[in-house]
Amino acid sequence: MKIFPIVFLTLVSSGALYAQDQPPAKEVTCRACHGAGGAAPLAANYPKLNGQNKDYLVSALKAYRSGDRKGGLSAVMASQATALSDADIDALASYYSSQP
Repeated sequence: MKIFPIVFLTLVSSGALYAQDQPPAKEVTCRACHGAGGAAPLAANYPKLNGQNKDYLVSALKAYRSGDRKGGLSAVMASQATALSDADIDALASYYSSQP
């Protein structure tokens, strides 16, 4: 069956399998407050990230990075988000949106 290798290679090269199995390198910083897989926040006022909508996570992280998002813990998040590139943000959003 020749379709299986093609489908598998497509999934691997697109990152579809990676996003669910392996966290991006910068996830270790997020994990400090949001817990493993974004599912176990350290404090009650820290949101869970697992299962969130990818577009929402991208938008929120970019707003923190630019300083457009204010209130709550935005100062803490802004300091973390400034170190993220667009590729980092996309990888984190893909990872967290795929977590159960």
